[in-house]
Amino acid sequence: MKRRTFGLATIAAAVALVSSCTTTTTVAPDVSALPAPLVVAENPPPAPREFRAAWVSTVANIDWPSKTGLSAAQQQAEAIAILERARAMNLNAIVLQVRPSADAIYASKIEPWSEYLSGAQGQAPQPWYDPLKFWVTEAHARGIELHAWFNPYRARHSGAKSVPSRDHISNTNPGAVKQYGKFLWMDPGEESASRQTLDVVLDVVRRYDIDGVHLDDYFYPYPETGNNGLDAGAATTEIDFPDKPAWDRYRAGGGTLDRASWRRDNVNRLIERLYQGIHAEKRWVKFGISPFGIGRPDRRPPSIQGFSQYDKLYADAELWLQQGWLDYFTPQLYWPRSQTPQAYDTLLDYWIGQNTMGRHMWPGLFTSRIGAPSRDYEPQEVLEQIAVARSRPGATGHVHFSMVALTENRKGISDQLRAVHYTAPALVPATPWLAGAAPSAPRVTAVRSPGGVELKLASGPSIAAYAVWARYGRQWRFDVVPAARAGAVVADDAALGRVDAIVVSAVDRVGVESQRVTVDLNK
Repeated sequence: MKRRTFGLATIAAAVALVSSCTTTTTVAPDVSALPAPLVVAENPPPAPREFRAAWVSTVANIDWPSKTGLSAAQQQAEAIAILERARAMNLNAIVLQVRPSADAIYASKIEPWSEYLSGAQGQAPQPWYDPLKFWVTEAHARGIELHAWFNPYRARHSGAKSVPSRDHISNTNPGAVKQYGKFLWMDPGEESASRQTLDVVLDVVRRYDIDGVHLDDYFYPYPETGNNGLDAGAATTEIDFPDKPAWDRYRAGGGTLDRASWRRDNVNRLIERLYQGIHAEKRWVKFGISPFGIGRPDRRPPSIQGFSQYDKLYADAELWLQQGWLDYFTPQLYWPRSQTPQAYDTLLDYWIGQNTMGRHMWPGLFTSRIGAPSRDYEPQEVLEQIAVARSRPGATGHVHFSMVALTENRKGISDQLRAVHYTAPALVPATPWLAGAAPSAPRVTAVRSPGGVELKLASGPSIAAYAVWARYGRQWRFDVVPAARAGAVVADDAALGRVDAIVVSAVDRVGVESQRVTVDLNK
């Protein structure tokens, strides 16, 4: 196994991150300030914890692969470049889109290969390989979680270029798919459509070693406008989703809900079944949802205005939070702090207030707006938004949309994140409601070598990583070693001298830490 040499992350950054989770300050810290002075301690503090992730979109080749028709080797090289950038920035998770439009970027017997790989739906990568398996293996080798991102209902994107393959749901079950504007959409009111989404997700959970399942904001489709083509001279109005056959069957069967409530119930039942099904298969796989960022009109703060996902997408996100039908919640807070009708700070506080079950709150950030042709963000906006989240005890991470902005280092955002907010690695926050027994303490042996200490690491099953603290005098440095690696090298420091103490713990798949082991350096 490859060994990992420790970077120069200091205890100061780690302690600052741990401390940020307990403050109640409502004013964003000055993110332009230099890191805090080194903190001196006899014993290492708690490991720093924060979910630091980025979405990797495959739809329309936004992030990966960069274009259709690349060879397997080219696709793999691009994936590794993304993961290497994530590792270098001290990110600890990637949210990879695996089902853009009732298709798959992995080998599936249920749905066809995605056109965003080869350019033609149903065509496998050449030479053949399984992209999801590759991503999972390479992410874990770098200590990065891999969350599989599914679009629950979209069957065809408006920008799709290839014809649907014979095994696509629009051909195998056309009654469950509706034309809506320029899209094809699986009808949430059709049981067979919801069953296919459930089957697809659980198939991936069973066959791949993923760390999370992730849904985005597309439930019922965003409204399209027009006149349905019936009268070219008619006024343009919002087109209702064409689910009358399912609605009529529901009413004929004695259903009593109004149509909007029935639509919300269709989505709610899928969310609940997914949550139960995922954890019945693998207890440790987290389930997260990233809905539109504005809450329902009758609950949102008075200053907040805008689109209602509750009324238009039939997404009752507040209910999902309060029922505990998810493990993490990533509202898409895609507006600047100064934009009062959709202010980032106000919306984040709203969702924290709705989180009565204490699930993880990891807001989504519109990092790709940096350098955009219109409504451009400066990097400072993203830095401040992260600082705001850190100042709230109820928020313990964030997700960047999308990875391309970090890969391109737009306006230096990746460099600034690494220098200001991501100076040290961090563990993903623990998910105690999914935990079983705490992991056993690791078995560690050490050998002093020129320039440092070589560690050999071993542990029981279901371990994701090792948390390692190294002391130089009375100054501690923290690092995370992937469980896929059997060893690491703790390097001596030219300025601070030789490492004189090492403390190691094992961290399981839901982030629970074992008892710490103090390594004997005298052998």
